[in-house]
Amino acid sequence: MLEAAARRVAPLVTGRWPPGSRLFLVGERVGWVIDEELAALGRLAGGLGARVADVRLLNSSRDQAAFWGSHFSLLREPWNPPSHRLAAAYFHGIPGTPGMAEFDVAYRVLTKHHHAVSRLHVSHSEIEQLVLDTGIDASKVHRIPIGIEPSYFTPVTEELRRMARQSLGLPDSAFVVGSFQKDGVGWGDGDEPKLIKGPDVLVDVLQRVQHDVSELHVLLSGPARGYVRRRLAAAGIPQLHTRVPRYADVGKLYHALDAYLVSSRQEGGPKAILESMASGIPLVTTRVGQAMDLVQHGKNAYMVEPGDIDELAHWLSHIGARPAELRSIREEGIATAAANTYDAQRPLWRAFLDGFVELR
Repeated sequence: MLEAAARRVAPLVTGRWPPGSRLFLVGERVGWVIDEELAALGRLAGGLGARVADVRLLNSSRDQAAFWGSHFSLLREPWNPPSHRLAAAYFHGIPGTPGMAEFDVAYRVLTKHHHAVSRLHVSHSEIEQLVLDTGIDASKVHRIPIGIEPSYFTPVTEELRRMARQSLGLPDSAFVVGSFQKDGVGWGDGDEPKLIKGPDVLVDVLQRVQHDVSELHVLLSGPARGYVRRRLAAAGIPQLHTRVPRYADVGKLYHALDAYLVSSRQEGGPKAILESMASGIPLVTTRVGQAMDLVQHGKNAYMVEPGDIDELAHWLSHIGARPAELRSIREEGIATAAANTYDAQRPLWRAFLDGFVELR
């Protein structure tokens, strides 16, 4: 009865809102990356003067500003969006990708209905060009990397590494490679690999280097890692899969690492690009997502083409064999991360929100 009463009262409240005076942030409510990004955007938008409204009032209001954390949730068929100014994050999804029909649907809907979309947030140059090819007005497309909260990530020291490994039960002498993502299909055990995330490549690379570096260990985090865990176990590579209670705690996992590996075929970020850099952890990544814009190979990280197992293994082994050469890589990575914090991105987000929602 209380919910029914609230539904009756809500239009009386929202009906008094001036057009464009409220910002709705529409997430997935699964406690994963998109929801974390929307929480950060809410804090940032509030600091810029936007009034962030309770998303439960989305359908009882009109002509406000609504931002979807995933374009897959907005750009759907049949096309029937709510009566608001529409915006979304469009981070990844190349049409024609095998087994990913939702990529084609979203691109097709945007091509047909881009006039109804007020803003798109893209995270890197490849996807920026992709959405511009739909015919959308370029002024609606804003490229802003997926940023980081610097208080969550501090450069590793020997003492921080010792403490992190002690808490996780990892040997001090091990060479620990990190992978913190979701790379299985669904939200269960993840025994079926999500191939665009490259879990098969990840394990192939680790198998290549297990005899080249001393005491290889793998630290995993994130949901649905069953495929990777099973293959690592079959290869005899020591592993630890752990989950942190809050995203803010993930920085402690980076402190246990010697290197971080991104093996994806497609990405929007990943967030790990800047997270590992901010933590002073050498990064080896494929040329995907915002890595293609942020990584300078051999200067702040190491980057190779997607699917190149040999080169990924080479640079991972290079980190293990020549730790003394990594000081400049760490320093440049930390500087890159500092230039892409949420606070550093305030001017970019002000430009995105200006004219989309009222800024007081």
